[in-house]
Amino acid sequence: MSIVNQLMAAVLAVLIGLVSGTVYLMSDSSKAMLLNQLESHGQDTATHLGLYLAPFMSDKDTAAIETTVNAIFDSGFYQQIRVIDAENKPLFIKTSNAQVNDKVPDWFIDLVQITPPEMTREVTNQWQKAGSIFVQSRAGYAYEQLWRGTKQTLIWFVVLSLLSMFFISLLMKYILSPLKGVEEQALALSQQKYIEQSRIPGTRELKQVVLAMNMMVRRVRTMFDEQAKNIEEIRRAAYQDELTGLANQRATKTRLNERIDYRNDFGNGSLIHLHITNLQQLNTELGMEKANNFIRAAASQLELLSKKTDDPVLGRITGSDFILLSSLTDPDQLQREMNTVIRNLNDFYHQLSHKPAEKPACIGATPYIESYASEQLLANARLAADQAANNATPVHCDEIGSAERQESWHQHVSDKISNGDIFLQAQPVKSVADQSDILHSEVYARILNQSQLPSMAGEFISVVKQLNLMSALDKKVLQSVFKKLEQAYDSPICVNLSNDSLKDLSFCNWLIEIAATLPQPQQLCIEINETSVLNNMERITAFREQLRQLGIKFGVDNFGINPAGFSYLYTLHPDYIKVDGSLVRELDSSAEDRFFVRSLVTAAHSLDIQAFAEHVERDSQLDSLRQLEIDGSQGWIHGQPEALN
Repeated sequence: MSIVNQLMAAVLAVLIGLVSGTVYLMSDSSKAMLLNQLESHGQDTATHLGLYLAPFMSDKDTAAIETTVNAIFDSGFYQQIRVIDAENKPLFIKTSNAQVNDKVPDWFIDLVQITPPEMTREVTNQWQKAGSIFVQSRAGYAYEQLWRGTKQTLIWFVVLSLLSMFFISLLMKYILSPLKGVEEQALALSQQKYIEQSRIPGTRELKQVVLAMNMMVRRVRTMFDEQAKNIEEIRRAAYQDELTGLANQRATKTRLNERIDYRNDFGNGSLIHLHITNLQQLNTELGMEKANNFIRAAASQLELLSKKTDDPVLGRITGSDFILLSSLTDPDQLQREMNTVIRNLNDFYHQLSHKPAEKPACIGATPYIESYASEQLLANARLAADQAANNATPVHCDEIGSAERQESWHQHVSDKISNGDIFLQAQPVKSVADQSDILHSEVYARILNQSQLPSMAGEFISVVKQLNLMSALDKKVLQSVFKKLEQAYDSPICVNLSNDSLKDLSFCNWLIEIAATLPQPQQLCIEINETSVLNNMERITAFREQLRQLGIKFGVDNFGINPAGFSYLYTLHPDYIKVDGSLVRELDSSAEDRFFVRSLVTAAHSLDIQAFAEHVERDSQLDSLRQLEIDGSQGWIHGQPEALN
């Protein structure tokens, strides 16, 4: 029972006690007054009868006495009239039952006992005693009057009590409304949400409670913010180049290896290599500060170019070398973009040195195809940059391949998606504490190539993006998953949605409508890449709330590598995160990675969010994850992806 209801019950109990006492006092007072009235009424009647009947009583004329008494008795106000002579012998007695009106309830008659007094009057005639007259008034009159007064009192009490309770409840709710806010704050804190009350009550006790609660919320939020800042400092120190703010050599190569050698989901693209031709000479000519400004400008130009790719790999691999894995594949567009980068750097060099640029930087690009390993791709890009340095122009693009073959492959992919000719594979996420416990299974889309062999996502995903078919592909995958869930699949199924689908409001509405019809919508999990989350925060937050209402779990994939940090977890509050595989690949041998991942897991657990690790391949990695108290693991250690049965 709420405190308002308890207070209302207490007030009602007090009111009932007050009215009970009031009714008792009023009844007792009314009863005494009515008895006085009955006594006076009986005395007056006895006196009047004595004056009238005196001569008849002396003559013992019973007929006249009977006639007179009957005339008075028939008025209904008397219970008994007795007329006796001087020798105390009855001359006439008239009695009736003590009848009470049917409107007076029996319980009231039993509760209130009224015995009317019998009044007497001695009668004399010619100075001699003629006898006595005894008159007892009827009790029913007293009961009727007393019940009428009591009933009216009770009716008015009920009416006034209801009105009073209504207004008191409004007043109580207004006075105690800050406690409702405190309750909401406590519930929000249990869900790792921080809400402060803006309205401070005037009541001293409630004011202190609200101020104390607001202070606690601020302190908890400050602790989380400080934790996030500390982890971000760790990330910068371990994985970020101090001068440019880009990923450092180790982080860049690890991410490139992760995307190309393991995930293989980038699709066709180009690896761009930017080289500052003579960094030592640049330091000598411009000085350390200006040379650093030129390096920052080079990093900034590549960062601008990286925005044309949804999830690029960008970083500084040596003091004078930068790489960018871009989704650009059109040779003409790629040539224009690289010419723009070099032109801007030449202009900046001219501003710093006040003399014409002499090829301060060169840039090369090599196409990325699925058969290349990361080391081979890096070597090809470095050769392209070297060739640019030896050319007359500081830009060089390697040949990308046959346009006819690309067009044929584009048509093949488009046809497969349009016809829904895809099949799904699944890989489980297992509990680290209990390897037999499957938390969910993540699905991967596959299509057959022209040779009727399964194609990995990296072989067709870039084509799907170029053809703007990502939403269509996601819809086909979800339709297949919905069919499986209607058949009561063993474990929850996770689908990773693309950024294009999340930007499509009609797609999101379609997903919610269909998921609402599932017999067990809680068997569906939706995952979104961390970069997509940060790029569409408002839309994703609303979408996540719709999923929560249906009981669908929501996770953030590739967590922990975005330089924007992870303070968004407080707002979004997903059900789980998947630590990016680039942070897990060397977890068993890198103290830095273990420390950073431990910090991420601690931050997630402080918000009651589960933490999973992806791309786990070795038992030593799994042992390290157990020590870090991570909740689940995914990777080839649990087997390669298999057909979704």
